[in-house]
Parts: sequence; C-alpha cells; structure tokens
Amino acid sequence: MTDARGFSFSRMRAVMIKEFIQLRRDRTTFSMILIVPLMQLILFGYAINTDPKHLPAAVNSRDQSEFARSLVAGLKNSEYFSIDRMVNSEEESRLLLRQGKVQFVITIPEHFGRELTRGTRPKILIEADATDPLATTGALGAVSGIVDTAIGHDLKGPLSSLKSKPGPAEIVFHRSYNPEGLSRYNVVPGLMGIVLTMTGIMMTALAITRERERGTMENLLAMPARPIEVMAGKIAPYVMIGYIQSTIIVLAAKTLFGVPLLGSLFLLSAVLIVFISCNLALGFTLSANAQNQMQAMQMSMMMTLPSILLSGYIFPFRGMPLWAQAIGSLLPVTYFMRIVRGILLKGNGWPEIWPSLWPMMVFMVVITAFAMKRYKQTLD
Repeated sequence: MTDARGFSFSRMRAVMIKEFIQLRRDRTTFSMILIVPLMQLILFGYAINTDPKHLPAAVNSRDQSEFARSLVAGLKNSEYFSIDRMVNSEEESRLLLRQGKVQFVITIPEHFGRELTRGTRPKILIEADATDPLATTGALGAVSGIVDTAIGHDLKGPLSSLKSKPGPAEIVFHRSYNPEGLSRYNVVPGLMGIVLTMTGIMMTALAITRERERGTMENLLAMPARPIEVMAGKIAPYVMIGYIQSTIIVLAAKTLFGVPLLGSLFLLSAVLIVFISCNLALGFTLSANAQNQMQAMQMSMMMTLPSILLSGYIFPFRGMPLWAQAIGSLLPVTYFMRIVRGILLKGNGWPEIWPSLWPMMVFMVVITAFAMKRYKQTLD
C-alpha cells in the first residue's frame, strides 16, 4: 500500500493527465495558448517598424526648372517619400497636413533653378506632421542626402563646383504641431484610447459571464427586458467610468505633461460617446460568447493586443506593411487615435475628424447588432 503522506509519481501523473484532458476540452484556452504566441511573433516580427518608409508626401513646386524636376524625381525614387499629390497653395498644404492625409509637404520656391545656378543656395521648405515624431525622424534625417544626390546629377561642367559642401540648396525643416519633437505629445493623447479600450472591453466582457458564475443569470433572463435593454443597462455605468478616465487623462496631459489643448473639448466629448460605445459593445459580444470569466479575459487580451500594436500608439501606423495596416483599420482605436491627436494638437473640427469618425460609427452599429444576435441565442 502506497504511503499517502509521501510523494507519489503515480498520483501526480493521474492529476497531470486529468489536467491535459480538461485543457483539451477547453478549446478556447487551448486556442489561446497557440494563437497568442503566434500573433506576437507575427506582429513583432513583420508589422513593427521603427523606421517607416514610403510615407505620403505632397509637393508644392513653384519652379519649373530642370533642377526642380530632378529634385521631385529624386524624392519620388527615395525609400522615405511617396509623392502622390501636387498642390498649388499653402492653404491646401496646411489642410492636407491637418487632415493627416500626408506626412510631409515639400515646397520648392520660385526661381529655384536660377538662384541655384547663381550659387546663392535657395531654400527648400519641408513641413512635417510631427504629431508622431518617430514617423518623421528617419525621413528628415535622410532628406539632405537625397536632395544633394538628386540635384547633383544636373550640376555638370561649370556648375560642378556647386556640389561642394554645404550643398547646392538649403533645407528648412518645419515640424508642425510639435516643433520640439516631444514624444509625450504623441503618447499621452494616444494613451486615452488604449486605456478606454482595455478597461472598456475587459470590464464588459465579464458582465454576462459573471452572472452565469454567480447563478443570477436565470433572474436576468426572467426579467421582461429586451436584449438591447439588458445591454444598455449593463454598459451604462461603464460609460460614466470611461468619461471619468478621459477627464483624468486630459487634465494630466495639460497640467503634468504640457500637452496643448487646441481643439474643442466638447467635440472630444461627443467623439468619446461613439468610441466608448464601440469598446463596450465589443466587450459585451465577447461576454455573450464566453462560458466563464477566464475565457472572457482571454478573449479580451486577444482584442487589446492588436489595439496596442497596430493602432499607431507605439509604432508609426504608416510604417507597417499593408496587411498590418488593413488589420489596424478594422480597430476603432486606430481612428480614435487620429481624432484625439487631431483635436488636441491640431485644433481639428468636424470636417477634419469626419473621415475617422464614420468608420467608428459603422463599427459600433455592426458590433451592436452582432452582440444582440449572440445574446438572443443565450435566451433559448
């Protein structure tokens, strides 16, 4: 007879086999064990890029000389600039930067070619959307070499002496919306989106599963309330919590970190309703599909991890490959990042934020309808 007080490998093996059987039956947990490491490997290995290239840029060329054309061609052929827009005015340039449609605007002044051949080193203005300093640092650091190489091909014969340092043209950088290149101007506003995403999804993901585990689900189902009413009642308290969190972050951003608040806080409050509702509806959907609180937490982590890595919070969004940008474009936090940074740092209004607002509204409607469908199945 085996001594029950001593360590028994046979008893340990029996418990281990039982645990493996339970793990195999819990398909959600088993899937998480396989999917999460694979997701991290793919995201960190392929999607994350701290030196983004092929960034959208616009050119405002007021000179038609061969030197100006060579300069534009050199920028197009570089790895850092993707020039797909030609603008004709400063107002159009500022609008594109404010809307976030381009990362850079390159302005070539009048008589650029004439001044260059005279050796007076004409100035080239490069305006950058510096709300995300990491996205612009590499390109701005490489632009001097790109310009010298592009123009140098046309400096032949008597003009070859212009190739000597400090270069044939002077480059003037203008970092719009963040002149000092402070990373906190980018991180702190974006933190609002991450905090609301994590807390909103996780808190509501436990809403229905908590009822099941506590044995109060039958009482909830017996209530003469429609699924949309149950959902609204469940998430309403967390809407207030989301506003409290947002208020704390905005106050800290202004008082502790010196982040400028150039836009309308009323407009930001209106956008918060949509964004918070998106996260709470998503959490409610996960809750309706989970069997217990552990599964709900695991599903929440599956959603929050891409929200942090693929939304442009830590790494530049345009620096990711196209497939990663496509995944990030499905997340409401990606659009909220653009809106909150645009409102606080650029002073954007309704016209500028609308291209990022309507995708969040579509997401909210779709995910709410899906949550109602899944919740109705639990009433059977």
